[in-house]
Amino acid sequence: MTRKALSAPGKLFAAFALGCMTFMPLTAHADAAFQKWIRDFYPVAAREGISADTYRRAFAGIKDPDPDVLQKAAYQPEFKSEVWDYLDSRVNPYTVKIGREMLARHGRTLASLERYFGVDKHILLAIWSMESNYGAVLVKDDKLHYVPQALATLGYADAKRAKYARTQLIAALKILQNGDITPKEMTGSWAGAMGHTQFIPTSYLLYAVDADGNGHKDIWNSIPDALATSANLLSKNGWESGKTWGYEARVPRGGARYAGKTLTLAEWQRLGFVRPNGKAFARPGERAQLKLLAGEDGPGFLMTSNFFTIKKYNAADTYALAVGLLADEIAGYGGMVQSWPRPDGTLDIKEKFELQTRMKALGYYNGEIDGNFGSGSKAAIAAIQQRLGMQSDGEPSKPLLDVLRKH
Repeated sequence: MTRKALSAPGKLFAAFALGCMTFMPLTAHADAAFQKWIRDFYPVAAREGISADTYRRAFAGIKDPDPDVLQKAAYQPEFKSEVWDYLDSRVNPYTVKIGREMLARHGRTLASLERYFGVDKHILLAIWSMESNYGAVLVKDDKLHYVPQALATLGYADAKRAKYARTQLIAALKILQNGDITPKEMTGSWAGAMGHTQFIPTSYLLYAVDADGNGHKDIWNSIPDALATSANLLSKNGWESGKTWGYEARVPRGGARYAGKTLTLAEWQRLGFVRPNGKAFARPGERAQLKLLAGEDGPGFLMTSNFFTIKKYNAADTYALAVGLLADEIAGYGGMVQSWPRPDGTLDIKEKFELQTRMKALGYYNGEIDGNFGSGSKAAIAAIQQRLGMQSDGEPSKPLLDVLRKH
C-alpha cells in the first residue's frame, strides 16, 4: 500500500506507531520482542482514548518484562494451601492486634464509612489486612511491581491471562491519564492490584472514591480513599447492612451430604446444625449455604449472602472465610471453636506463635512473631534441629516444640 492510499484512520495509526518507535528505541540489552509488543499495543490503547503523551509517560524507560511477574502468576495460595495453613497466616493474634490498633487509630473514618455505605467497619479492616497487611506491603520494594510493566508482561508472555492483562492495562492507562496518580506511584501486585486495598484497574475505575476530599481518588496514599473504595465495592455488590457473613456450625452425623445446599437457618437447625458456641442464629429466616472447606472431617459453615458479596473481592472461599473470621476477632466476637483436621504432628496457630517465641528466646530467630514460617523461620528451625540432633528439614512440628519447651 502506498502512502497516498492510506485512509484517515490508517494515517492516524501510522503516526501512533511512528511515535511509539520514537520514544521506545530498541537497545542491545533490551527485550526486542517485548518492546515491539508495547509499540504494537499503542493503537489498541489509542482507540480507547489514551493519548500518545500518556502512553509515552507510562512506558518511559521500560525495556524488559518484569522478571518476577510470571513466577508469581504460577502460584496463588488461596487455591494451593490447605485451608488451615491459609487461615493461620492471615487470622492470628498478630493480625487481630494490628487490626484493633488500626480501629483505634482510624475509628472516626471507619465509623463514617460504616454509616454512609452500611458496610461493617471490621470487615473493611479485615480486607485491609488481607490485601496489604494494613499497608505494610506498600513500603516493601520487593513486593511491589510497576503496574503498566506488570500488565504488559502478562499481555506479552502469559497466554492464559493475556486478555485480562490487556483490559487492565487500558484501565491503568486511563487512571494515569485522569491524573489521580503519577506513573512513579502506580505500583501494585504482579496482577496489577493496587494500593492499600488492592484494586485491579477496572475495579478502581468503577468503585474508587475520593473520601478525604482532596480532589484525587488515591488508594495508594490515602487510607480514607482506600477503605471507602472497598466499602463502595461491597455496597454496590449487595452488602446487607447489619447482617453477618455467616456462622460456624457443628455438622451432625450424616450432615455432610447437604454440602452446597441452601436453606433457611431455621431449617438447618431442624436438621441438627447448631453453632458450636451455643448461641442462637440471629435471623432464623435468613438463607444460608453449607460449606465444608476441609471436607466432611472438618467444621461446617453456614454462609449467608454477605459471604458471597465478599467473594466479589476475591472469588476464593478461603479468602472470604478469612475476612469474616478476622473481622469477628477484631470486633471481639471470638474465633473458631472447632478444630481443623490437621495432620498429626503439625501445629495450630497458637503453637506456631509459641514456637517462634521460643526460637527467638534461644537466639535462633530475630524476625516478627507472626505465625508465618518463611525462609527466615525455616532456616532457624533447621539450625535448631541440627543442634539437637533431629532431622534438619526446617519444618515446624510438635516434636520440635515439645523439645524446646524443655529448654
